[in-house]
Amino acid sequence: MTTSRTIHEVLDRYNAAFRLHDPTLLVDVIADDCVIEDTNPAPDGLRREGGPACLARWSELAGNHSLEFTTEEAEILGDLAVAPWALRWGNGENDRVRGVNLIRVRDGRIVEARGYVKA
Repeated sequence: MTTSRTIHEVLDRYNAAFRLHDPTLLVDVIADDCVIEDTNPAPDGLRREGGPACLARWSELAGNHSLEFTTEEAEILGDLAVAPWALRWGNGENDRVRGVNLIRVRDGRIVEARGYVKA
């Protein structure tokens, strides 16, 4: 029997997966019915449905050593986290973007995530 993680624990593990480039940390924090809306392609992003699709996308990003994610403190509103971040993919001044994920957690797993970027 496993215990349910708090939203803070889920976010810590999610963020660690990207910071450490370790997609295995994502495996048990994504719900089977997870839905994510990616930031690309503009203007609406791509929607992925189901745990395997969400895990595949996030694993691709987390495992990419040419990407550097940094996070800021998230604001927790019940089951919803407003989680700001920055993404850098090169050394140039314009090789970066800031954004935010709206992440909903239920029973210790991510069930929904919507990503938005500053343009």
